[in-house]
Amino acid sequence: MIDSATIEKLCAAAGPGGWSTDPEIIAPHLVEWRGLYRGKSPLLLRPASTEAVAAIVAQCAATGTKLVPQGGNTGLVGGGTPFESNDEVILSLSRLNRVRAVDALDDTITVEAGCTLMAVQAAAETADRLFPLRIASEGTCQIGGNLSTNAGGTAVLRYGNTRDLVLGVEVVLPDGRVWNGLRALRKDNTGYDLKHLFIGAEGTLGVITAAVLKLLPRPRDRQTAFVAIPNVMAAVELLALARGRSGDVVTAFELMPRIGVDFVTRHVAGTADPFRQPYEWYVLLELSGGARAGDLRPMLEGLLEAALERGLVLDAVVAESEAQAKALWRLREELSDAQKPEGGSIKHDISVPVSKMAVFIERAVPAALAIVPGARPVAFGHIGDGNVHFNLSQPVGADRAAFLAQWETVNKAVHDIAASLGGSFSAEHGIGRLKRVELRHYKSALEMELMGRVKAALDPAGIMNPGKVL
Repeated sequence: MIDSATIEKLCAAAGPGGWSTDPEIIAPHLVEWRGLYRGKSPLLLRPASTEAVAAIVAQCAATGTKLVPQGGNTGLVGGGTPFESNDEVILSLSRLNRVRAVDALDDTITVEAGCTLMAVQAAAETADRLFPLRIASEGTCQIGGNLSTNAGGTAVLRYGNTRDLVLGVEVVLPDGRVWNGLRALRKDNTGYDLKHLFIGAEGTLGVITAAVLKLLPRPRDRQTAFVAIPNVMAAVELLALARGRSGDVVTAFELMPRIGVDFVTRHVAGTADPFRQPYEWYVLLELSGGARAGDLRPMLEGLLEAALERGLVLDAVVAESEAQAKALWRLREELSDAQKPEGGSIKHDISVPVSKMAVFIERAVPAALAIVPGARPVAFGHIGDGNVHFNLSQPVGADRAAFLAQWETVNKAVHDIAASLGGSFSAEHGIGRLKRVELRHYKSALEMELMGRVKAALDPAGIMNPGKVL
């Protein structure tokens, strides 16, 4: 438990309106998005400035109080959820939500950690620029959380992970000091690139309070197609064809199975199957760029014709308007939520070399079904960068608890297959508290030692998001 004197000092550091001990206000911050974890905390801190964050962290360091940084609470591995011990305070960055600067000449935007991803995108658009990070939770996730988890999303194929979009960061260190690394330089070859220690560290090494992000020219044309394909290998070959014929303006390349489309159209109002007949596999393909609207349409049509001749495409629907493009995208973006009404779901966030994607799915499906007969595989996601969310929905009519009890057994089988193909058991969701055992199992002893040394050097008291990642 945290004593009352410490709580008073932390509230004073947070400033007026920057804290709450009300259980009802704290409650939403205690639950992981999927409901896998439900923690406890006596105090929610909501500072409105970097200085206040620094004062809070300094107090935590002085008193040995454990601290859990939290963004929009949309993570999927419990990284922003306190433990059940009730001896941690939650540090919400939601009030640090200013856009500090937009520079169209430097193609940069400087934002505070509590800005939602959608707000960052909108601010970039006002300067006729693009911030290309795209994930389904962009209306609620916060950029600080995106950086802390090195978020991926649907545009990694073209623009890279969050890490690739960052020029500089401002970080409150575990002793309360502030490192101002808000540099807007494209080249700065002066020793260790410290920002990358904190990007992807899930709040275990410090608190990211602001960042300088890269902007890009805003595409004048965007062409979207929903494509039926015969199998997963055809998707891999279609991707190679699309990148080659388009001059690599493929922005997104998302794989969806038939069952995924069924789930979405069954449970999400206003969605519909684009085709008159069902197909086993689909790809949502998007090209973007060009100097004006319509520039890429002939290229997309030529690509689809060539793919049809090669047997890589069975049918295709090309969006004729922005509204139709959004409708096609909705089939993909709602897929995660659409699985919930179908009962329990065992999740995997794996990556393999793109060329191995078909082999992975061919091996993972029978391996999972051998453990849970009657389960329903739902393999979908960012096949363009080798990341697939290999989920398993419970058998129809099965007991949810009994099904979810197989989680670790199924995980090991699936993760072993990914590892055998040179892949990763966590492509974009991170480690948090969900995948710590897997981290120790699949990482080498030397890698674990090096990560432990970094943690010990920066956070010797172990107060920063303890028990997460390591």
